[in-house]
Amino acid sequence: MSQISASDTKAAVHDPHDGDRLLTVERVLAAAAMGAICLISFGNVVVRYTTNFSFAFTEEYSVFLLLLMTLVGGSAAFATHAHIRIGILADNSHRFASVFTLLAALATLLVLGLLVYYGARLTWDQYRFDELSAGLGNPTWIYTIWMPVLTLLMIARVLRRLRQDLKAP
Repeated sequence: MSQISASDTKAAVHDPHDGDRLLTVERVLAAAAMGAICLISFGNVVVRYTTNFSFAFTEEYSVFLLLLMTLVGGSAAFATHAHIRIGILADNSHRFASVFTLLAALATLLVLGLLVYYGARLTWDQYRFDELSAGLGNPTWIYTIWMPVLTLLMIARVLRRLRQDLKAP
């Protein structure tokens, strides 16, 4: 029976992403967005059942926070290699692992690139036509501008992950 040394234990619990401050910011933003969505939804339900009044306008904030949480969480998932992938191909085929990794990254970059392009076009159209939100009357581009911006962050994370995966033995 082999003994586990103190250095082995330390290496096993060490998170390689500890020094990544952006990852910490992403995790905090995603958690804060999720908490705010829960509070808004809970408050809306309580007010609706106790007063017969609805805070329907808060849906705008909830949708924005859901978008924020999704994109920031996706970026963090790519940074920590926790994103959805076909593990049977990526993990078990040592011979073609780099090919599958490259194909998955290219497909991901294509989809994210389309999201940046169409998200930027949507934001520009909303700005150009002075589109206002239905509930609060805010300019809608204030909410949608974050879609292409945060998707660019995801693209940077995917490229970084691809570089690390292709560099690994």
